Parts: sequence; structure tokens; C-alpha cells
Amino acid sequence: MTIALDPLMTWLVVAGIIVVLLFAFSVGHRTGTRRTLNRARQYSRVTDPDALVDGGNGRYRAALVVNPTKTDVRGLASTAEAICRFEGWSPPLVIETSVEDSGEGATVRALDEGVDVVIAAGGDGTVRAVASALAGTSTPMGIVPLGTGNLLSRNLDIILDKTEWALRIALWGRNREIDVGTAKTAEDGDTHVFTVMTGLGFDAAVMADTNSDLKSRLGWLAYVEAGSRKLAGRPSHVKVTFDDDYRLSARVRSVLGGNCGKLQGGIQLLPQAVIDDGMLDVLIVSPKNLGQWVGVLASVLGRKASKGLHTDVRKCQKVVIESGEELDVQLDGDPIGQSGYLAMEVMPSALTVRVPTVEQRKQIRAEAWPV
Repeated sequence: MTIALDPLMTWLVVAGIIVVLLFAFSVGHRTGTRRTLNRARQYSRVTDPDALVDGGNGRYRAALVVNPTKTDVRGLASTAEAICRFEGWSPPLVIETSVEDSGEGATVRALDEGVDVVIAAGGDGTVRAVASALAGTSTPMGIVPLGTGNLLSRNLDIILDKTEWALRIALWGRNREIDVGTAKTAEDGDTHVFTVMTGLGFDAAVMADTNSDLKSRLGWLAYVEAGSRKLAGRPSHVKVTFDDDYRLSARVRSVLGGNCGKLQGGIQLLPQAVIDDGMLDVLIVSPKNLGQWVGVLASVLGRKASKGLHTDVRKCQKVVIESGEELDVQLDGDPIGQSGYLAMEVMPSALTVRVPTVEQRKQIRAEAWPV
């Protein structure tokens, strides 16, 4: 049996569809097309209100990898669940890190669950662990910065002091592909992933000697206190090989390879480092006495692009540092012991990170985020 539609009825149906599409476009323009379409899918699929708590209803789902030792984690899981509910997402998968697993294993578990985004809630170590598992995958990483340095968040302009805003950016931010670095402390050793910078020498010794209690009370100023006690050390002789080609020998205090260069206090340690250019910026610091550290400070504060007073910066894709003695090594601010060998290499566009959209930046500046 065929039902013939009255021409007027046909016109009304078409007009109704056009109105709905125009409305969706208008709302999507203001709040994000993806969010609007997700809400439309949510209400079109769910007929039973009890089904809203079912993680298998086709909605987006996030995993929250939380470092429970951080002071700001109390209530974070319930806040994340409330925001996910408000945003039309399924309840998040919440996994705490441990001494045995700093976040990499938790992220693998989250990937096995098929989540749409993994959110690292902690300091630089937690972020690095989550990034290690996500590098080379298509699953994006969100960040809720809870540490002292929060270096990757600073370099990506992710908000530091508003947990709720950071969570919303992790859910609805813009995907940005960034490079990551890999590091090995032995030719046949394990490969470690880093997102900001890795170093051998003075900088790593400072990280290793920073008092944890002082860091909890003073924040990044604790690094300044530790650094002041390390300034009088002696240089070490190293050989540095760039891209298996150019080699130099020098007496240095520190060699760092960086994917990006912004530190606490707005200091640009590597002023020309770009987080998605497929290159590492390698900084060699070579003062011979306390007086020459003044020149190093002047070079850093003056943002010397390549050659400064007792500093030298070179771009490469791979670098190998060989020392005649065991020196401290750090990965994204975490000391990992001593070695006379450090090899670093860049993995271009290996990690997808959620960063604020233009509209989110406007809302943050206007203090107008939805509540």
C-alpha cells in the first residue's frame, strides 16, 4: 500500500528538516559541532533514562589516570564524573597510579577498554607515563596538571589552576599532534619516552638533589635552592654526535635535548624549540667557574637563539652524548640515575594532545566557563 503525501505536507516536512539543520549549525557554531552532534545522538538513541548510566550506549568515554599522591586529587573522580554527565559522556574509567605502575600500564588498560581519550591527572611523571603508552596511537591525551613543573601543560597553554576547565578541555579541546622524544642510557638499553626535555649533567643533578618536602612547600623555587648548591661543580668532558654526522668534544656542565623550551616563571630555556617541527633542540652549557654562570643566565634570559655566553644550541633529529664519567640523567624533570651515555631521538607527530580551542580560550579569559 503506497501513501501519497499532500504537496503541502511534503513542503512542511522539508521545511522542518531545514529548520532543524539550521538550528544544529547555529548551536554547533557556538558550542562546538561535535558536542551538538553528540547530544543529538544521545537523545536519539536513549529511550530509557536508566540507560544513561550504561557505558555501552555508544556515547564517548574518557579514562582518568590519577596520581593519588598529589594534594589536589580529592574529589577529582566525582568532579570528572559530574562534568562527563553534563557534557553527555559516559561515566569515566578512573584508574589510580601506583609505585609499580606510574601510568603506562593504566593507559594500556584504558586503551583495551576502547576509551576515546586518556586524561593524565598528575605531575610531569604521570604525563610522561601516559604519553609513553599513547605515543604512536590515534587516541588523544588530555591533561589535568597537578604537579610542580607541569612543563608540557605550560608549553601547550593548558590551564594550570582550574581542574574543571582542564577536564573540559580534555573532553572537547582541539586535537594537536606533537613530537615526542626517546632516550636511551645504554646502547642496548630500554627506550624511554619524554615530552619536554631530557638532560645529562648539572640539570639532572639538581633534579636528583631537590628536597621533596621543600618542593611541596615552595614549589619550583625548591629547584633554585638545589641549583645554588650545585653551581660550584666541575665540568665533565663529553663527546656529542649530531645526526650520526657532526661531532664535537667539550668540557660541559650540562647537555639537554628539548622538544619545547618553556619552564616555570616564563623562562624560555630553548627559545627556538617548536613542539611539532620534527626536530630536537640540543643545549650545551659549558661555564668553567661561578663567574661564567652569570653569562649563562644572561644568555637564557636574553633568549639567545643559538650561540650565547657559555651556551650553544643546535637542532637535530638525533644526538648521542658520551661521557668519560657517570653523570646524572633526568627525563622531563624526573631523575632516573646515572650514566656515561645518553642517546636522544625525535618521533615526529607521535602523540595527539587535547589543547584549548579558540572558543575555550575566550571563555577562560572571560571567566565564563559553563558550570
